[in-house]
Amino acid sequence: MTTSLFSWGRLVLSCEEACLRSLDRLQPLALLVVRLVVGVIMIGHGYPKIFGGLSHHVQMVGNLGLPGWLAYLSAAAEFFGGIMVIAGACTRCASFAIVIDLAVAIWKVHWKNGLLGNGGYQFPLALATLAFALIFFGAGPLSIDSAWGRKSRPGKPARK
Repeated sequence: MTTSLFSWGRLVLSCEEACLRSLDRLQPLALLVVRLVVGVIMIGHGYPKIFGGLSHHVQMVGNLGLPGWLAYLSAAAEFFGGIMVIAGACTRCASFAIVIDLAVAIWKVHWKNGLLGNGGYQFPLALATLAFALIFFGAGPLSIDSAWGRKSRPGKPARK
């Protein structure tokens, strides 16, 4: 009786390991999806600032008590950073710029509305968390970074 329970437990563990291995093979796809989501949203926020609303954005940033020239960095981080994240080019640097941009947005714009209030910081916090993960995981093998031979994950040697 004990032997059959031990065998059953071993079979369940074996099936679980097989399932986890198959999920591990999908990690490059997961990183691609995260990059696409972060990039598309950031481009969507940066596009109107770059093409037509930059003077308004400079004024808004100035009204927040920050130097107006930071609006140019903010718009570039959103639009061009989003493009770079989608392409997987210099993903860690672009993601870092996006995290800083979103942290300032949370601090100066959304914090006063609370986490779940109208205009709250729930959405920018979630987006910043995804970008933060990209800083540490990199773009993955389905990226320009990988094609250029940059490390895609910590501990994984760069391609030669």
